[in-house]
Amino acid sequence: MQLKGLVRFFTILLILYSIYELSFTWVVRSHEKKMEAKAQAWTNLNFKNADKETKEQAQAHRYKRLLDSTKNVTVHYGPTGAISYQKAKENELNLGLDLQGGINVTLEVELAGLLRSMANNSKDPLFLQALANAETAKANSNADYVSLFRKEYERLVPNAKLASLFAVAGQDKIKPGSTNDQVESAIRAEANSAFDRTFQVLHTRIDQFGVAQPSINPDRDRGIITVELPGVQDQERVRRILQSSANLQFWEVYEGAELNAGMQNFASAFNLVAGADSAAAKDTTAKGLANQPIAKYFRGAPYPNVIGMVNVTDTEYVRSVMENPAVRNNFPADARFAYGMPDKGANNKSGDFVALYVLKTGGREKAKLEGEGVEEARADFNQMNGKTEVLLRMNPAGARAWADLTRANVKRSIAIVLDNVVYSAPTVNEAIEGGNSSISGSFSLQEAQDLANMLKVGKTPAPAKIVAEQVVGPTLGKDAIKGGMLAFGLSFVVIFLLMLVYYNTSGWVANIALILNLLFTIGILTGLGATLTAPGIAGLVLTIGMAVDTNVIIYERIKEELTRGKNYQAAVAEGYRRSLPPVLDAHVTTLLTAIILFSFGLGPVKGFATTQIIGILLSLFCGILVSRWVSDLFTTRKRHLEYFTGVSKRVFKHAAFKFIEYRKVAYAISFVVLALGVASIFNGFDEGVEFKGGRSYIVRFDKPVNVDEVRDDLKAAFGENPVIKTIGADNQLDITTSYLITDTRNTADSLVEGKLLAGLSKHLPAGTTFQQFDKQNKLGMTKVLPTISDDLKSGALQATIFSIIIICLYIFIRFRDWRYSMGTIVALLHDVLVTLAVFSFLRNVVPFPLEIDQHFIAAVLTVIGFSMNDTVIVFDRIREYTRQMVGAPKEVVINKAINDTLSRTIMTSLTVFLTILILFLVGGEVTRGFAFAMLIGVITGTYSSIFVAAPILVDMGGKRSLGGDAEPVASAEPAKKKELAKH
Repeated sequence: MQLKGLVRFFTILLILYSIYELSFTWVVRSHEKKMEAKAQAWTNLNFKNADKETKEQAQAHRYKRLLDSTKNVTVHYGPTGAISYQKAKENELNLGLDLQGGINVTLEVELAGLLRSMANNSKDPLFLQALANAETAKANSNADYVSLFRKEYERLVPNAKLASLFAVAGQDKIKPGSTNDQVESAIRAEANSAFDRTFQVLHTRIDQFGVAQPSINPDRDRGIITVELPGVQDQERVRRILQSSANLQFWEVYEGAELNAGMQNFASAFNLVAGADSAAAKDTTAKGLANQPIAKYFRGAPYPNVIGMVNVTDTEYVRSVMENPAVRNNFPADARFAYGMPDKGANNKSGDFVALYVLKTGGREKAKLEGEGVEEARADFNQMNGKTEVLLRMNPAGARAWADLTRANVKRSIAIVLDNVVYSAPTVNEAIEGGNSSISGSFSLQEAQDLANMLKVGKTPAPAKIVAEQVVGPTLGKDAIKGGMLAFGLSFVVIFLLMLVYYNTSGWVANIALILNLLFTIGILTGLGATLTAPGIAGLVLTIGMAVDTNVIIYERIKEELTRGKNYQAAVAEGYRRSLPPVLDAHVTTLLTAIILFSFGLGPVKGFATTQIIGILLSLFCGILVSRWVSDLFTTRKRHLEYFTGVSKRVFKHAAFKFIEYRKVAYAISFVVLALGVASIFNGFDEGVEFKGGRSYIVRFDKPVNVDEVRDDLKAAFGENPVIKTIGADNQLDITTSYLITDTRNTADSLVEGKLLAGLSKHLPAGTTFQQFDKQNKLGMTKVLPTISDDLKSGALQATIFSIIIICLYIFIRFRDWRYSMGTIVALLHDVLVTLAVFSFLRNVVPFPLEIDQHFIAAVLTVIGFSMNDTVIVFDRIREYTRQMVGAPKEVVINKAINDTLSRTIMTSLTVFLTILILFLVGGEVTRGFAFAMLIGVITGTYSSIFVAAPILVDMGGKRSLGGDAEPVASAEPAKKKELAKH
């Protein structure tokens, strides 16, 4: 093999890279395990007689404090030197919410409010009707909200002039004479700006949850923002903070000189409250203060308008200490504490600290100037000195308030505060009249743009509304990890042994490639900062089966060449050469569907697609290049690998099944199956909450419950029939209801959960409180509004259709014959419809949920890609034999191609089937529906590649040969002799 040195270099490089990336996770797990043991020992010592719940709370609090206090302590010495816990934590393998528990929220930016604001809150009934119609149309359209609004308004008001609505409020950008296209462009620009501002606000707000690895992902095309908060369980707080309107205020600031009288007492009080002993607290010398809590939590104040710098991870704790009366009373009565943005100046390059400001409120809740006074803000360059600045313009009311505020604070700071976070605190040089001013400082252009966007938040109300929500309790997360890792381990062992049993010593090469594939996949996932989810683990399990497929295809070809009498080296070289086209075709088709799934998927499903894409690419590298390199190592040492065992020598030897002869019987069977698939559309499906909207709760009871009784009780509570399924065990139910799903009140979620508790009360221990139910019985919750569920359904359908079209185009380009594409279309439709039929007609038969949701779509797209894996192997052999068996009838060529690749087809399907079967049996409830769909897909995909896709080539195109030319008249017999002579 050429390029051996390059393959060896990259293999060693990937091994070192993967071990390095995974070392961070090992450091984190080791340190957290030690801290957990210390927290447990401390709790057992100090809370001996406390109840279980109190002990758990105390241990969790102590554990968090231990981690916080040791975050910058060196916990390991690695190849790059000392590694702190904080550094390792930032680089560890992230676990998804479905594995560690937490809350996932999808928010949609409401642009209707923005348009109302830009139209100066017009009361025109046709304008309001157009807004409502656009909201309704958005659920079934891929167009954005602005385009839909224009379409609806022009439909309601023929020859409408949009400028008549928006020219007043948007006088700088929209003139009375602006065309509708110009107005739409201006509105869309403002909508994009509003989306970015909302994203920035949410990004700041999630810091309030104190989460180590939060995630916030904007999707401007869909107008949604996805927020993941690992470990957070307080739903109400999340909803309140994320959905509240942005609150922009301009406050006066207390400066150091005004606070000097109380600062000495403040230091002593802080030390006492934070836990210093009374003797140490009285020592106010520099040496004494250095060892006290205030020195631990505060760094020196770099500016006169702040009282100190606080580490980001300590902000919540410091705030609680500051609000303690013993500390709070050392400050003026109207003082309010507020943190700034992370400081990235010269004194703090890491950005780990924030400034603590003391705002002067005058005892008011509302500032003298608030966000509604801002007319416009934009970043620009100062014409005099070329530095970046923010230009600010107030409306008339705002200009008057701004003049009064700046006049009273010349040479003092004014804090620009959004949601109680100080974004900037510029010093007033002089009183500002007229409402136009500039904010200058050491801004970068990006920082100036961010500040300008923030200042415009109060002017353009585009609030974010929660349209989908998922809560995963810690128990569900632990169950998912346990099931996923068990499936992963068993799958690895089974495939490892299968390779040895079937391929003898060459199986060791396949297993080495498999181990490296998994190591590289996990290492690269970690290095990319990707999140491992339960579907992601399913993707790893699937990778085990698909990774060895490359070796199976190659080894089966080598076995054929050896059987034909070639020597070892020639057989290996020919096997790798002949196998390359089908291997590439199979991987490209699977990769295409994985990319489409990544594009259309959300959350955990996107994690599955990520794992699959990386696994597929690495399968090519490990299965072809690394395997060949290892095989050549044996050859250079005059040792040969064995490819046969007693078992594999006998299986499929001289296979001569008459597949083509019985194709019409197969057509009849497929026709019935396809009819059932079409009928399933009318028979209906169990749509998951993602696709039909509603709220779904996973509830665990102390003992098994009767599903019918629970349904009757909840029907009385909700006033409608909920959908209830047993999930995992008889004492665990998945309860789905659409009760109050369209209710826009902030209290709707609490009302539904109150009804849920009332309906389940007789199945729970007497006196169960809402808090107990929420913590002990409610393991998880998912909420999806109908608007987003329609978007998800539409996207899923598009992804499926798009996948089929893309693969058919690839096959057409690859084989240059429309009949191959036609066979592909029929086979893929066959596989999809069979899977749909099974999920439709067996949904009330099997003892586990068969729901159409994102996991199901992931399975269907994976099946589409995998189905082509077997099909292209047969197609490639048909094309090869067509060139060799000149003059032979198509029936003979195709039948021989199917029989000669039968061992490959069965083995590639078997490896995937076994891994998916293990996932189905032990992988847990999260991936059971996915695994079941995959099992059906693997079976039907194998069937369709043999009995559907290939036979169709016989019956299409008349007497045209599969090579594209008219079929020769010569008989088949000479061709057979020619073929035998050739081998």
